[in-house]
Amino acid sequence: MTNSIQEEHKIQEKTAAIIKQLYSKGDLKKGILASVRHAPTVDSPQAQALWPLLMKYLTPNMLSSDGQPTAQEIAVYTAVRLYAVHQQSTKSFVFGAVEPQNDEQTGEPLFRVLAQLRGSEDTRVALDRRVQPLLATTNLASVINALTHLVSILKATKPSLKIDYAQLAQDLYWFQQNYKQANRIRLQWGEAYYRSTKSTKTTEGKKNK
Repeated sequence: MTNSIQEEHKIQEKTAAIIKQLYSKGDLKKGILASVRHAPTVDSPQAQALWPLLMKYLTPNMLSSDGQPTAQEIAVYTAVRLYAVHQQSTKSFVFGAVEPQNDEQTGEPLFRVLAQLRGSEDTRVALDRRVQPLLATTNLASVINALTHLVSILKATKPSLKIDYAQLAQDLYWFQQNYKQANRIRLQWGEAYYRSTKSTKTTEGKKNK
């Protein structure tokens, strides 16, 4: 269990470090970000633009030894790519941590933010159309595809909101471990997406009385 916790923290730490390098205090690495946005997987040709940063920050045990991407590589790369989609044409830094460390800004988990957007009828249908199938599958490619669409909706609706993409990387790592862990992550995402909306409506109802 201790090793699992250490691995979890390392994934978050490495993902945050890579994202900060790409943002570089507002001096965005636009070429790398553009390449990553067009590369759905870590072994896509255009993903090679990010490889130097991945190899720099990921520890040897996180990297592939046979050319087959590891769970860590997939998790970190996917989270960084989603950040790149969100950051496009947005000047403010869209990454923030749920539990900020040092110079980090505060952010929210992706599905908690999506729950806030779901409060609007204008976005609810589009969000539910993506979230419901995502929560019903353990197919990683389908999940990643749905997450990409969800971040695109977020970007088009509230681009300045800060998301904890490092925590999302951690979730994606656990999602790949086994069926039980995938179910655990799906439940966490579903709880954040639906429970937050219910809480908001209840609060609003009390205010209106």
